[in-house]
Amino acid sequence: MTKTKSLVISLIATIVIVLISFYFALPAINVQSPAFWVYITFILIFFNFLYSFLLAANSFAKKAAVDFPKIGVILMAIPVVVLIIGGLISSTMFNAKRYASIINVEDAVFEEDMPESDSVSNIALMDTESATIIGNRALGALSEVVSQYEISPTYTQINYHNTPQKVANREYADFFKWLSNRSNGIPGYIMVDPVNNTATYEELETPIRYVSSAYFGENLYRALRFDYPTKIFDSVYFELDEEGNPYYIVSCLSSKVGLFGAKDVSEVIIFNPCDGSSVLYPVEETPAWVDIVYTGDLASKKFNWYGMLSGGFFNSIIGNKDCKQTTDDYGYVVLEDDVWYFTGVTSVNSDESNIGFVLSNARTGQYKYYPVVGAEEYSAMAAAEGQVQETGYVASFPSLINVSGEATYILVLKDNGGLVKLYALVNVENYGIVATGSTQEDAFAAYKRLLSESGVVDVAPDDIVSATVTVETVRLATLDGSSVVYITAENGDVYKGYLSEDESLILIREGDSITVEYSETDIDGIYLISSWR
Repeated sequence: MTKTKSLVISLIATIVIVLISFYFALPAINVQSPAFWVYITFILIFFNFLYSFLLAANSFAKKAAVDFPKIGVILMAIPVVVLIIGGLISSTMFNAKRYASIINVEDAVFEEDMPESDSVSNIALMDTESATIIGNRALGALSEVVSQYEISPTYTQINYHNTPQKVANREYADFFKWLSNRSNGIPGYIMVDPVNNTATYEELETPIRYVSSAYFGENLYRALRFDYPTKIFDSVYFELDEEGNPYYIVSCLSSKVGLFGAKDVSEVIIFNPCDGSSVLYPVEETPAWVDIVYTGDLASKKFNWYGMLSGGFFNSIIGNKDCKQTTDDYGYVVLEDDVWYFTGVTSVNSDESNIGFVLSNARTGQYKYYPVVGAEEYSAMAAAEGQVQETGYVASFPSLINVSGEATYILVLKDNGGLVKLYALVNVENYGIVATGSTQEDAFAAYKRLLSESGVVDVAPDDIVSATVTVETVRLATLDGSSVVYITAENGDVYKGYLSEDESLILIREGDSITVEYSETDIDGIYLISSWR
């Protein structure tokens, strides 16, 4: 075999490997992607090894076989050098100020942006685990759907008709399910209401064909890569437009610092999973109905660049003067027709409490900082769990609301099956003030009573009503793990109170004449006791 023939065979084999590996690995053909340079290195190693092997197999070509690896090593070294030098010149060590200036953070006033609440309908308190459980229950009666498809493990938090919703597409259960159902596609998606803890299965007129569990040309990521071979994909979220039509929202990244550094969203692809069509938008021209362009992780990472590197790289390592960072999780809130991420901000030198909070717009990337000092989120979660420790309930990551002018965490408590059992409100400044309830109304009323009793605020007269009644019956019940006293008055009104909030309720007897201060609940004729005498 001649040297030329060895070269031709090696080139043909390498081209075949390139085509096959690209089909399955789907790398972005983009110099800003480190994975691209790793892919190039792999191809060069394969070509060099095969060519050297073919030459070495021919005794007459031994000299050439010795000479070529020198050239091959040089070729293979090029992408490695690019990775090393590119990573170095893109690092925070040499570009701290540039990383810190990726975002602008607006100082905002908590009371102005967060109106006082008596309940919440714009906050998704339910996490993905609970949404999955409720979504699966909604499909329980649809045996033909359940047997052929499964719910995507990723729920997208969206703002749908100005209310928070979690949506997830269906996926094929396995290759054979895809093979037998690909002609029909996927008939619908799941929508979960994270405020009311309900779920519905929405059937589509035109089925979905492109999903991540499909194969060959119908695989979502393969379809995207073949349409956009040079784009660096970040998040791919399933969303709905205002008419309920499904789309995938695909964020595309580009480097803002050096070759690889400070990747941020620069473009957005809106992909129709029913027919495979798509449109590419500059990020600033993203349609208003789209909710998730920036992931919560990216939003937190960018704020941490701002908070940690504004004083320089070495200050972020030694001294930490004025350094701050986000806590390691985030919640969602719907404001101004957009989904925003909420997370606390702590000082690097003291992470036992928050020095403020940050909201980040998931579509526009706008940041707002609120200098509200208080307990960090995990302390509030622990306080809520401690309030009902006998139940073993687990707290979700909280969000922030304004109750009677007080910055307040609101969260839910879940049982070991992941279902929401109780609502909890925890005062940010004093996380010893904790109130729980089986409904939002109960939790809010109990929390306001605690604020009043502790002297933090004066409860408005309209919130609390007083009445003197004669007790007809007293009943004790367990509601979602909490002991509740139900007092029926002679006029038929029912007053309830939680023993965890007021143990003296157990002293009330039938026939007693008592004066109760109470507030309304979401059920007519049943009132929540604030205090009694």
